[in-house]
Amino acid sequence: MADLEAVIGLEIHVQLSTRTKMFCGCELSFGDEPNVHTCPVCLAHPGVLPVPNEEAIRYALKIAAALECEVTPRSIFHRKNYFYPDNPKAYQISQYDLPLAIDGRLGGIRIHRAHLEEDAAKTIHLGESGRIHGSGASLVDFNRGGTPLVEIVTEPDLRSAEQAGAWARLLRSTVRQLDVSDVNMEEGSLRIDANVSVRPAGSETLGTKTELKNMNSFRFLERGIEAELARQRELIEAGGTVEQETLHFHPEDGSLHPLRSKEEAHDYRYFPEPDLVPLAPTEAMLREARESLPELPEARMRRYEEELGLSAENAAQLAADPAEAAYFEAAQAKAGGVEAQAVANWVTGELAAALRQADAGAAADSQVTPEALAALAALVAEKKISHGSGKQVLAALVAEGGDPAAIVEREGLAQISDSGELESIVATAVDSNPEAAEQVRSGNQKAIGAIVGAVMKETKGRADGGEVNRLIKEKLGV
Repeated sequence: MADLEAVIGLEIHVQLSTRTKMFCGCELSFGDEPNVHTCPVCLAHPGVLPVPNEEAIRYALKIAAALECEVTPRSIFHRKNYFYPDNPKAYQISQYDLPLAIDGRLGGIRIHRAHLEEDAAKTIHLGESGRIHGSGASLVDFNRGGTPLVEIVTEPDLRSAEQAGAWARLLRSTVRQLDVSDVNMEEGSLRIDANVSVRPAGSETLGTKTELKNMNSFRFLERGIEAELARQRELIEAGGTVEQETLHFHPEDGSLHPLRSKEEAHDYRYFPEPDLVPLAPTEAMLREARESLPELPEARMRRYEEELGLSAENAAQLAADPAEAAYFEAAQAKAGGVEAQAVANWVTGELAAALRQADAGAAADSQVTPEALAALAALVAEKKISHGSGKQVLAALVAEGGDPAAIVEREGLAQISDSGELESIVATAVDSNPEAAEQVRSGNQKAIGAIVGAVMKETKGRADGGEVNRLIKEKLGV
């Protein structure tokens, strides 16, 4: 059988950080007492009329601009009909065949559409431990019902679980920098569903897709997709067929369980919402959305690679977080002749590790100022201290702040500048490790580590590692 390639598309719901709900004046909240932010409109009392939230529309236009979408001159709201306890109207106000925005692109992945809709209420399933009058029960909190959402639908351009996770992270960092949503997956303000199928490699025909729901972290998204791809491949290779259905991924054991058959558009009986007029954004609104965009992660990543020469990995890591990017740029601007890549290595590597170990939060909030990090990077680059000593200085900066040069002086961490002294220490280390020395002479370069370690121990990390290696090889004649 031909190799089966993955075909993945994502549906992302972004909860907008407006002050009020999509079609009424109820305040948005998270974590408040249940059912305290409701009104006749979001509870669907008879005779009430929805009014669109202008702020939500402007936020949606910013997202459309960031995703390079074409904004349709005239979009309309529809009723998406379904009956479920979290939906008091028995329909959701959404957009169907005339969405707000179409044909976008982010990170090389095509965006099919982006449209506005309202969120459902939150259902809490009590299970066996929450019986009321002898029967199981579910409770509904209508505080969330009516929250404005932008749904973003990609084309099926993703080809692996890892690529899907990386792209979803890029989308989150992009939306976060627009200041229209906190995109917090744990609180449900960013929710991602995946449409997954397989097909023979090289084929243009799409296979039968399944939809994965309820994946509340990027890692779970990747694991869920991997599990479903494996299930589909195994099924097809055994001669079976994939059924179109909606699945729930259980991260506890990695299992997949069907929820229901996958609905088609006609199952929802879409029809235009008669109580809402069409949306027709003005040129001024579109210009405002475009001009309000900050430098977005994708553009920042490209600038870091092309102008500063950063590795793709470092550029992506820094570009994803505007605060960390600002910290890096401030440090890099103060670092003089130190290469930008070296500064980036300190920010994303040693500093990040030291802050994690000390539980000291983000770089921008720590006692390590960008100026101090730049000075530290310069001390190491100019070989005034060793890299190992630099890490000791960094630990002191995380704990107490201050000036790197003063810490070096106080702790006696200046690199050994007397070549004769270092040569003597190297000679002693070689003589004290005859077995390792012989292995190095015989071509086992890994054995040099024991001798280097002895030198570093004797010098308390104040020797330059490259110079130590050179002197050892010179001493051994290799």
